[in-house]
Amino acid sequence: MLIIAQFKRQSGLPFIGDLMRSRGGGLKKTLKPGIHYEHKFVVPTSKTVPALYPESQEFSAMPEVFATGFLVGFLEWACIKAINPHLDWPKEQTVGTHIDVSHEAATPPGLEIMATVDLVEVDGRKLVFTVEAHDEVDLISKGRHERFVINKEKFDTRLIEKSKYSA
Repeated sequence: MLIIAQFKRQSGLPFIGDLMRSRGGGLKKTLKPGIHYEHKFVVPTSKTVPALYPESQEFSAMPEVFATGFLVGFLEWACIKAINPHLDWPKEQTVGTHIDVSHEAATPPGLEIMATVDLVEVDGRKLVFTVEAHDEVDLISKGRHERFVINKEKFDTRLIEKSKYSA
């Protein structure tokens, strides 16, 4: 922990917690628990395991089924769509900060999947969702996801500063 604290002092850059604490006024009153959303998508070949990291020989050799990495993105997408009408979009946006989901069944390309998300908690700018996804046959995922409301302009400014440290 000492190394992290020293880096912060030396670089002057904020960590993700600092980025998330960025305030830009109050949130809309409609952003509250009880928001429910369903999002559908037909799984294309481009969202299967071999397409996840084309650079990886290991992924390339795996079965052509909906990849867990893309499943996570699909659940995030559904949560974003659920709450965007309740934000000052695009000035206010959300970033994913935690995900705890299962991947219960394989889904081949061509099947339609549906995510069902419910906003169950609003704690300041932290949003907590229950999430579930089904394909046309099985439950494929269930769990929880957390997002945090950010001010896009302030977030981007801080990321530009952080990018100065890239090689």
